[in-house]
Amino acid sequence: MKTWMCVVCGFVYDEAQGRPEDGISPGTPWTQVPADWKCPECNVAKNQFQMVEI
Repeated sequence: MKTWMCVVCGFVYDEAQGRPEDGISPGTPWTQVPADWKCPECNVAKNQFQMVEI
């Protein structure tokens, strides 16, 4: 499982945790997150995230 960070605000999407409040189940890989999903903190597009090691 990987983590992805918003380059604008620093919000982190963790594949292991998913984002149930957005309908994304735990264990959902980044490639399966909908293309139109946006950062819940600053509302930027998914393409503004980079993979990071935490």
